[in-house]
Amino acid sequence: MKKLLPLVLLGLTGCGSVYQVQPDDPYYAPLIPEMPEAQMVLTGSMFQDVTAQNLYSDIKARRIGDIITVNLVENTKANKGAKSELDKETSVEYLAPTMFGRPVTIGGNTLDVGIDNTTEFEGESKVNQNNSLLGAISVSVVQVLANGHLVVRGEKWITINQGDEYIRLTGIIRPEDVTADNNIASTKVANARIQYSGTGSAHDTQTPGWLTQFFNSPIWPF
Repeated sequence: MKKLLPLVLLGLTGCGSVYQVQPDDPYYAPLIPEMPEAQMVLTGSMFQDVTAQNLYSDIKARRIGDIITVNLVENTKANKGAKSELDKETSVEYLAPTMFGRPVTIGGNTLDVGIDNTTEFEGESKVNQNNSLLGAISVSVVQVLANGHLVVRGEKWITINQGDEYIRLTGIIRPEDVTADNNIASTKVANARIQYSGTGSAHDTQTPGWLTQFFNSPIWPF
């Protein structure tokens, strides 16, 4: 038993360890497209077709490496209530047996048997949840799908005193939803994954220890 105790504590420590998010995650790093070599044609003129821009083209993001600003306007609210009532009453009575027309007695007492059972249950639950996230984050295009939709991904880190706060976002957008100044609302990002959290001492003080997490976990039998 003494040999198993350290192994149990070691397993609990491993289960309670929390992955620490670090900046500069390669998954959220922007893709920098390779710059093609310009084929300069000596024509004696300052105008070159390979570097010229169309006067009627816009500057909206549509290629890998382009940057789009996502305005975070998330606001969700959920209300749920439930009430249950259960009443159950059971009554059973057995008459005393008779012999020769007279009730059978033991010590002068008849053998009547009666059982009464009453069960009552009442439960009520209410859930109110509100979430709001406002801000902005600039992400880069990492993939252009066959239908023209853009896969975007990016992160932003802010260091405040001894702690860091970060926002990470991934999703798919339509080029038509991007404004002329390369902005889009987060509500128009499909399959959006938005993470807003922090690291450091301020965040650690709000996280319970591994032993507390174990006692609050579903595997605790009591």
